[in-house]
Amino acid sequence: GLNRTYAYLSLLLLLLKTWSYVGCNPTIGDVVVDRYSIPKLCPREVKSGDYVRYHYNVTFQDGKTFDSSYERGAASVGQTGQGRLIAGIDKGILGMCVNEKRKVTVPPHLAYGSLGAGDVVPPDSTLVFDLMLLDMWNKADLVVTETVSSPRDCKRSVKRTDFVRYHFNGTLLDGTPFDSSYNKGQTHDSLVGEGWLIKGMDEGILGMCVGETRNIIIPPFLAYGEKGSGKEIPSQATLVFNVLLADLHNPKDDITVENQVLPESCARKSVAGDYMRYHYNGTFLNGVTFDTSYQRNNTYNTYIGLGYVISGMDKGLQGVCIGERRRVTLPPHMAYGEQGAGKDIPGSAVLVFDIHVIDFHNPKDSVEVHVTHKPEVCNLTSDVDDLIHYHYNCSLLDGTRLFSSSDYDNLQDTVLGADKVIDGLDEGLRGMCVGERRTVIIPPHLGHGEKGATGVPGSAVLHFELELMDLQKGVPEGYLFVWVEDAPLELFQAMDINQNGEVPIEEFGEFIMLQVAEGKGRMKPGVDPEEIIADMFRNQDRNKDGVIVAEELKLKVEEDKERMHEEL
Repeated sequence: GLNRTYAYLSLLLLLLKTWSYVGCNPTIGDVVVDRYSIPKLCPREVKSGDYVRYHYNVTFQDGKTFDSSYERGAASVGQTGQGRLIAGIDKGILGMCVNEKRKVTVPPHLAYGSLGAGDVVPPDSTLVFDLMLLDMWNKADLVVTETVSSPRDCKRSVKRTDFVRYHFNGTLLDGTPFDSSYNKGQTHDSLVGEGWLIKGMDEGILGMCVGETRNIIIPPFLAYGEKGSGKEIPSQATLVFNVLLADLHNPKDDITVENQVLPESCARKSVAGDYMRYHYNGTFLNGVTFDTSYQRNNTYNTYIGLGYVISGMDKGLQGVCIGERRRVTLPPHMAYGEQGAGKDIPGSAVLVFDIHVIDFHNPKDSVEVHVTHKPEVCNLTSDVDDLIHYHYNCSLLDGTRLFSSSDYDNLQDTVLGADKVIDGLDEGLRGMCVGERRTVIIPPHLGHGEKGATGVPGSAVLHFELELMDLQKGVPEGYLFVWVEDAPLELFQAMDINQNGEVPIEEFGEFIMLQVAEGKGRMKPGVDPEEIIADMFRNQDRNKDGVIVAEELKLKVEEDKERMHEEL
């Protein structure tokens, strides 16, 4: 198609030294030459000593044909100036261009003379040769290369022992196509300088950069020589290749890391066994994208250093900081190898990953607490069973805001240890003073886990900014009231304020509220005191007669002691 034509014309331009125009038909030593079809471009003319490949028809002067290479289906090959062609052709073919057609009239003494040639050519016959030149070369020829286009940046070029993947259009010197990787829909893949390629290609591809397009002309003795190749490449054919280098690596290559952008601080770098969330763009060396996490709007999540991903990525993700960006280039033996992966990644492809590390953690990680402000006076700290009120901001480690207590009208509150918030937050809120501020880093196994939650990605590490605003000391689970100091020795008598042997709910409530007011006892925070007193009274009033007597109180106290002993 057009690509092949362009390749051929580019090659002709490369070699062009002179234009060949013929204003008349010369007579060369009694040989009459009629150059009736001359190509516009003639980068090279046949000289004595050149080898030529040409088609011909031979007729007598009366027009009768007696020989034709077309009928035999094979062009003729010979060397000029060495006496290997009949003298008239040796003279008449000089100065020809590839794709030129000419008639050469050869007198008898420069053909078969007075003897003729058996029964085919009578004595003293003048012969008329209709020639078409297909190819020419010389043993002194070298591989000729021309760079048609090259990339702006070329950090590495082809050397011997490298492995390359390239596209090509191949034609004979006359422009006849013989093969194309584009038609096959896949690159040609080969080691360079190891005998996998014809000698001329081994030489012509050296020094190429990925993305470079190069024209390469290879003489027959550096191509397929006398044997040719199949039906498409005849014997002694000069080959013309238009090559686009798609990929390049060496079997000894390791991964390369570049274009690193590090965060301002990096308290920790990833190691084998960490679980990482990262975004990536995956491209080939020519810049064509084969995959990207951004289009899916989800990070790629995996353990690193444990074989869960291709070996080059396993290695390239170690030693990174949270928030870091880096480019990792993977040779195929550290990616998907000779087999490739599906339809998108061909065999022996070098892969380039531009990575943004969102976060990582280790399954052994605990909650990480950093106190940013602590009040000078701190008599109480938060603990299990306490009712607390607090402010918070929650974000991902990359700064993405998730939730904030400022989104609500009231402060956030919870009872610590009551399984009201995620485990890591519950832990991070303990040991705080009222007025204290701290940041808390929570790994996903103490947060929302692999599945995440509404608005929270799976396996996300969470960053909390906390401020404790209020603290009410609590009571153990299952209790409504606890003594802060020792209870009175004669509890019923202390409770029976009017000493009539009976304690109604009013008297009971007055006693409990007095203990709380004097700091001797503590009710469960966050619950209406009247409801607590009513529940406590019902628990003590065994016979449900509306009053508590000493025997009921004694029985209840003994049951509580027995229950506590069983729990211990």
